[in-house]
Amino acid sequence: MSLLKAIASGLVGAVTVTLINETARQFIKDAPRLDVLGKRAYAYPLMRAGKQPPPNKELYWYSLGGDMIANSLYFSLTALGGATNALTVGGFLGAAAGVGAVALSEPLGLGDEPVNRTTETEIMTVAWYLAGGLAAAATYQLLTGDE
Repeated sequence: MSLLKAIASGLVGAVTVTLINETARQFIKDAPRLDVLGKRAYAYPLMRAGKQPPPNKELYWYSLGGDMIANSLYFSLTALGGATNALTVGGFLGAAAGVGAVALSEPLGLGDEPVNRTTETEIMTVAWYLAGGLAAAATYQLLTGDE
């Protein structure tokens, strides 16, 4: 397993989730608001520590950067299955991230409205992350195809 190929694959998975979310929220009424979840995840610890979060636009960019880093590292784990099992591992990781976002947003203090408004919102949340996991897996398979 090449660390660089794993990280590149993870980045593709993270970009996939972000592009789907940013596009869908412009056109689909009940689309998940992963961006809102990300802003809350960034702001919540600051507020708990007595600090003021940055203004909304700045908060958006900070949370987007944090999401890209965290999701890239997470989806790079697809490489642990090797090229042969990448799709299985990527699918599992993507589905687990989506189910985790739906199930854990409220217990983590992030509110559940961004990902639990409707059943369709919940399904889309899981689907966005599943797409990210599969994109990371396909990328890893392409990058390691000749090995």
